[in-house]
Parts: sequence; C-alpha cells; structure tokens
Amino acid sequence: MAGARVVVVGLAVAAVLGCASCARVVEKPIVDPAIPTITVPTTTTRVPVMVDRPLPDDCELVVPADVLNERIGRDLGGSTVQIIGIPEPGVGRTAKLDCYYGVGENRGIATAPIVIGLSTYADDAAATTRVAESLDAYRGDGASVSEVEVGKQKAALVLAKDENLVVGSFGKSTFVARAKQDAVPEDQVKAVLTALAARSMTPEEG
Repeated sequence: MAGARVVVVGLAVAAVLGCASCARVVEKPIVDPAIPTITVPTTTTRVPVMVDRPLPDDCELVVPADVLNERIGRDLGGSTVQIIGIPEPGVGRTAKLDCYYGVGENRGIATAPIVIGLSTYADDAAATTRVAESLDAYRGDGASVSEVEVGKQKAALVLAKDENLVVGSFGKSTFVARAKQDAVPEDQVKAVLTALAARSMTPEEG
C-alpha cells in the first residue's frame, strides 16, 4: 500500500509541475490596429473670377507684361504703351483703355504684336450692341467669326487677314485681345487670346 501511495504522490507532483509550467503561458490581448484620423482642411482657396469693374488706370492692372509673356511663351521685349480714350456719348461709351504690348524703341503703337483693350458703357445693352456692330463689320470684311468662352462668358474669336482677336462684353464692359498674325502660333491663337481676355477682366487679388 505504501508503494501505491508513492505512485499517487508522484502523479500528484507531476500534475502540479505540469500545471506550474502551464501557468507561465500568458495570453496577450488582441489589440485592434489604430485607425488613422483624417483632418479635413477648413480653409478654401478663392479662385479669381471675371468682374464688371471700373477701368483700371494702368495696363499692369489689366494684364501684367510678365503674365502676358508667360502666356504666349516668349518675351515680347519692348515696352507697354497705354492709351486712354475719351467718352463717346453717341455710342454710350463712358471710358476706354488700350494697352499696346511689346512696342519697340522708336516704333509706333501700330507695330505692337499684342493689344488688349477695355471699354465701359452706360449700360449692358450699349456694350452688347457695340460688340455686335464690331463683329458685323469684321464679317463684312471677310473675317471668320466663331463663338468661344472667356471665363464663363460667351465671346467671339475673329480670324482676320492681318490679325486675330477675341472680343466680347460682360455687363457694362467690353474686352478685346488682339494679336498680329505672327505674334502667336496658329494652333495656340484661341487658347492664348481667350486666356488674355479673361485675365483682362479679372482683378488681381492680394
């Protein structure tokens, strides 16, 4: 019987030892992966838009020369000459500003490769009528006239014999961007002139 008790004790010891070894195994809790926090910006970027505004008093406020050079892909050189027109009550015009870019030294403004002009009128109807009359005159001279968009406004692309231009109206204002035939590559005329026309009606922020 003593032997039997020894066996029992031995089994008990073994069981205890076995359980002791099991007690050293500690299960680690499962941790869910962290979910990244996405922060939504609270500020917005304001995109400049065309506005019907009083005429600027400087061509650098119409289209800066460096912006124009960047748009056409080369430096025109020369200087910018501005001509302030007079009111013409007969057609409802109240103010006029023409900007001649790239005028060479001792050269007249007629040699300018790029011209951008802005005018203001007594009301929207007078501005629209003035543009329509100009387009009729170009058609009469055999020019090609097609519709384009300047910003969100409808305007016209005129392909004439000696120059190409984009002309349109916005509220009480009219705008025109002209380029001599060799001033802008033929395949870029539409893109360049519509961009310059839109810029001429977009105040610079800052």
